[in-house]
Amino acid sequence: MKYILLSAWLFSALTAAAQEPKNFSIKGTIGSSRLPVEKVLLSYRSGEQFVRDSVLPKDGRYSFTGNIQEPTQATLYVKYAPDAKGEPVKPSRSRDYVFFFMMPSPMDLSSVDSFANATVTGSSANDDFQKLTALLKPETEISNAYGTAYTKANREKNPEAKKAAEHLLDSMDLVIRNLYGQFLKANPLSPVAVYALTQYAGWDIDVNEIEPLYGRLTAEQKQYASAKSLAEKIAIAKKTAVGVMAMEFTQNDTLGVPVTLSSFRGKYLLLDFWASWCGPCRAENPNVVKTYQAYKNRNFTILGVSLDRPGDKEKWMAAIHADNLTWSHVSDLRFWQNEVAKQYGIQAIPQNLLIDPKGKIIARNLNGEKLEKKLAGIYGGRGE
Repeated sequence: MKYILLSAWLFSALTAAAQEPKNFSIKGTIGSSRLPVEKVLLSYRSGEQFVRDSVLPKDGRYSFTGNIQEPTQATLYVKYAPDAKGEPVKPSRSRDYVFFFMMPSPMDLSSVDSFANATVTGSSANDDFQKLTALLKPETEISNAYGTAYTKANREKNPEAKKAAEHLLDSMDLVIRNLYGQFLKANPLSPVAVYALTQYAGWDIDVNEIEPLYGRLTAEQKQYASAKSLAEKIAIAKKTAVGVMAMEFTQNDTLGVPVTLSSFRGKYLLLDFWASWCGPCRAENPNVVKTYQAYKNRNFTILGVSLDRPGDKEKWMAAIHADNLTWSHVSDLRFWQNEVAKQYGIQAIPQNLLIDPKGKIIARNLNGEKLEKKLAGIYGGRGE
């Protein structure tokens, strides 16, 4: 199913330790442009900072300098001068943006027919990134087509077409993830190996698979901020794996009353992470409600943890009532910084964990009919 994901660069920025920065420089030429270029802009992450820089080109040339702590994804794009009527001209993502990997070294970018086709030299990370991009391209194009079909079905309120597109998207996500793993295993010393491993790990980390791959990184790679961030995610994934006791927490409910996880001992509990603003969460709620109604009298209940934004308590409450979520709910209204979500390493929603009466995690991410089937297996038959 579709999920709302925490931005990868933001997660890294919030968790990564600072490293000694190293200098980079970029010199570039615009080449023939369809319109007069007013500015060239560069965006990238450096440690805990997300940097946006801009320069005025002169005679079709531009340059940037700065510092980064590791091979880093960057975006270079142009801002056109207003048209003859003084109206702003929106740049085209397919023509006017360059997505590449920077290294702490001198780099050159040159373009001829369109800015997006710029040739990058001086960055071995980008050389490998281009190989990875080429490997992913056929499947990415298919996935994009399925995404378009999903959007169309959603707009036309066609649930059958939407479900079919969603299934295809899920299958392609797995294919693409495995391609990242294929690249990583073939190129373990690549400057983009940590990036490939992070993509392969995804938001729901299989510790048994990912931790050994992380262990094969070089000492230098493990000093990257992104590698340290991944190590933290792996550590949290260990604490939230199936078979592990669920971590205790306390958070206030809708009335401001503290609720502890351990207060649900003795029942099967679905710990459900969601938010009122999360479309996929709201779409999944009818399935959760149906299962809750079937099993609520059979020693099963739910605790919802909302990642709603500060000041949005009314929206949170309205969604609870609108979706008929008649179980316990908690939140500190801190968006992705919700303390329970951070404790459980939540990087995407909806997510859930099924916890047994003793407090042990027995399943994860039971969406659609999977939750009902799991409970039917536990109780020896379907609910009421």
